[in-house]
Parts: sequence; structure tokens; C-alpha cells
Amino acid sequence: MTTHTSHPAIIKRLKRAEGHLKSIVTMLEQGRGCVEIAQQLLAVENAVSNAKKTLVHDHIDHCLEHAVRDGTRGAVDTINEFKQITRYL
Repeated sequence: MTTHTSHPAIIKRLKRAEGHLKSIVTMLEQGRGCVEIAQQLLAVENAVSNAKKTLVHDHIDHCLEHAVRDGTRGAVDTINEFKQITRYL
């Protein structure tokens, strides 16, 4: 498994989103207002989206760039993987 320098920050962001998500479930169980719940759901959605973007950009910057620079992967394979990973942006 490859670990990048961004992974600890991504893990931290996702754990924070996990905590927010658990609190949203509690809010729903308590009958809190929909506007307040929607606001918290947006915060979780943004946290997950930012984590995903960080992961994708890190992969492009490190894995794909290094593969091309080091010559460990052919251009066609690298371009195909680039196309595949950018679908998630």
C-alpha cells in the first residue's frame, strides 16, 4: 500500500466528517430542524468532497508524475490512469 504525505490530513478530515455525520443522525433522532440538519449535511458533503479532491490531486502529482519521470510506466498507461482518476473530480 502506498502512503502519501497528504493521507494523514485526509484521514483527519474524514474522521471529522464521520463525527459530524454521527451528530446528524442524533439531530434527526431528536427531531431538530431541517434547515439546521441540511446545513450540517452540506458540511459533511464538502469535507468528503475536499478529501476526494486532495487524494486525486495527490495521486496525479506524485504517482502519475513520478511514473512518467522515472519511466516506470508507459505514456498510454499513464494517460489512461489519469483519465480514470479525473472522473472522480
